Amino acid sequence: MNQKPTTLSFLKDVLICSLGAFGGPEAHYGVFTQQMVLKKHYLSEEELLELIALTQVLPGPSSTQTIIAIGHKVGGPWLGFLTLLVWALPIVSFMTLLSFMFEVLDNNNISTEIVRYVGAMAVGFILIAAIKISKKVIKDKFTIGLLLLSAITTYFIRQAWIYPVLLFIGGSLSILTHHRKVIWNKITLIPPWVYLWLFLFFAVGNLIGATLFPHPLIILFEKFYRYGYLVIGGGQVVIPLMYSELVEIFQYMSSQEFLVGYGFVQGMPGPMFSFTAFVGGLALRDQGTFIQTLGGFISALGIFLPGTLLIYFIYPIWEQVKKIDAIQVSLKGILAIAGGFIVIAAVILLQRINLDLINVFVLVLTSILLWTNKVPAPLIVFSVLLLGILG
Repeated sequence: MNQKPTTLSFLKDVLICSLGAFGGPEAHYGVFTQQMVLKKHYLSEEELLELIALTQVLPGPSSTQTIIAIGHKVGGPWLGFLTLLVWALPIVSFMTLLSFMFEVLDNNNISTEIVRYVGAMAVGFILIAAIKISKKVIKDKFTIGLLLLSAITTYFIRQAWIYPVLLFIGGSLSILTHHRKVIWNKITLIPPWVYLWLFLFFAVGNLIGATLFPHPLIILFEKFYRYGYLVIGGGQVVIPLMYSELVEIFQYMSSQEFLVGYGFVQGMPGPMFSFTAFVGGLALRDQGTFIQTLGGFISALGIFLPGTLLIYFIYPIWEQVKKIDAIQVSLKGILAIAGGFIVIAAVILLQRINLDLINVFVLVLTSILLWTNKVPAPLIVFSVLLLGILG
């Protein structure tokens, strides 16, 4: 049964996820599985996969939208908003600070030294999540086939369009092969339109505001809000656009500065798009300390806001749509497809790390500790960071 925690208790768990979520969205799902599902039982593996599938078809940073939706599920819109703050604020604050001092850290190679074994740890998190989630979604030969189809396809095709296509195929096949007559029963939809109107208001209003009132902070917010609703399929879509505009066209920073900041954030916990706080602060470094600091936070707000408004609009609709019998039937295939996403994410992350003796040790030990559930995840993260400093 799902627990109904106090606000502070739940936000403490969000903070644990934020500080332990290394390795990008795929690895973040491993942390969510460990902390939110297996340890605290705020939702089931199936419910987490539903949210992951839902965010795969929406613009916005997917792991951030997923944890916001968990907060919304547990405590409504207000807890969802607090979840966003606790999830993003620590790393956004750090990346804003980094815009003032990144040269010192880069010259001393500090980021590389501290996080050298984090990749292997992240693979351990996603590997255990993949195994435990697969055990939940594999129910017969049909779901095994869908999971393999999803995993193999997304291994070779890493484009944004493939995820909604596969989810649609999985759901449709599940309905078509169901042994009983599927009932498309009627439901009453009550969409929370206010969030969609706010999304559109900011999309249009930002363009008008940046034209009529070309203050650097307004211009910056417009750019990053636009980047936020173009994030479909991950950073590989929007990072080239950010680079083109911020470096090549407007010349807010050099190519080296952009790439150093992007490389640095790869080894940091929390949402990957906290990178925007770094480039936003760097873009306004000639405006004084206060404006530079605001630039960092406003840029992060800009990129996270559209995805937040969209998940606030879509998630309640999804909870209503699930009451349709046919949708319930389709979830069998949808969850198997989403399980394939997680499985292949573990494979891809494994290929990206250097499998030397210490990394293999970290990977195996992390996996064993998570599987036995005897050691808290934050202690595992701290130990791996300490190993990086001492190693």
